[in-house]
Amino acid sequence: MRFLADENVSRLVVDRLRAAGFDVASIGAPGSGGSDNEVIAVACREGCILITEDRDFGEMVVRQRLGVPGILLLELDRLSNVAEADRVAAVVSSNAQRLAGNLVVIEPGRVRVRPLLSSS
Repeated sequence: MRFLADENVSRLVVDRLRAAGFDVASIGAPGSGGSDNEVIAVACREGCILITEDRDFGEMVVRQRLGVPGILLLELDRLSNVAEADRVAAVVSSNAQRLAGNLVVIEPGRVRVRPLLSSS
């Protein structure tokens, strides 16, 4: 399973997932200017589950029914960067079989899973 971390994802999250043995690529530095459509195109082309803190991706993918491999939407603003990294790694490790084909919203106290429907 491969992941693509959006530019808004903490470096600690990326490092923590890599330390846990996951294949995680990064989209670039904050403010690098890639559009949401370009980020989704990279995730699709590379077969990666997108990790992001940008709620626009969830709305865009659900509304447009884009055939993305999956999205992890991090809604962990209230946590420290270290706690956020630990939470994401724990959720990914314990829910690996539920990540592909779904929009997974990770919050401090719960995980919500919504199937993504492709446009085909």
